[in-house]
Amino acid sequence: MSKLDDDLARALEEAPHAPAAPPGDAPHTPPRAADSASSQGRNIGLLAALIGIAGVVVAVFMFGFKDAAIYSLPVADFKASADKFVGRKVRLEGELLPGTLVKRDQPCEYRFTVRGAGPGGEAHQVPVRYGQCVVPDTFRDVPTGGVQVTIEGTLTKEGHFEASLVMAKCSSKYDPSTHQMTSDKAVDPTAQPIN
Repeated sequence: MSKLDDDLARALEEAPHAPAAPPGDAPHTPPRAADSASSQGRNIGLLAALIGIAGVVVAVFMFGFKDAAIYSLPVADFKASADKFVGRKVRLEGELLPGTLVKRDQPCEYRFTVRGAGPGGEAHQVPVRYGQCVVPDTFRDVPTGGVQVTIEGTLTKEGHFEASLVMAKCSSKYDPSTHQMTSDKAVDPTAQPIN
């Protein structure tokens, strides 16, 4: 016999005797209590980590984006609680007060007043400054009124609304009897300079 065969025979004699497994089958070892306990510990740890991550995501959405939220209000509701919106981004919806739209060229700025009626019929007005040179084509001063506008911006401590976006609904109306669009005549907003 070779030296390898002798070493193998000696190892077999020294090993404790266990029932031989059928050839080709892996020996069956019963699960140990320590393995199941460590597996349970890992599952609990994984669950705790997932709950923690979900909590962080919820907290970020609730508190992290609070300043980025835009409140959308009609003019009357805004005027009723304007103090709490100072410095916050707000979207106002109302009607352009006829005769208040004025433009300054240097530096470019539009000033106007937006109005809305409260639940009791009382009129509320908000003075607006829009520091841009371009306004939508549908945003024009109509003497008869009715130009609905939506503005986004922030209320200053002085009580002026600094708009960063102005949107106006089209004041044209479809006349089904003539199958034509009718619109009110617009007044040129550059006709009234700001003093």
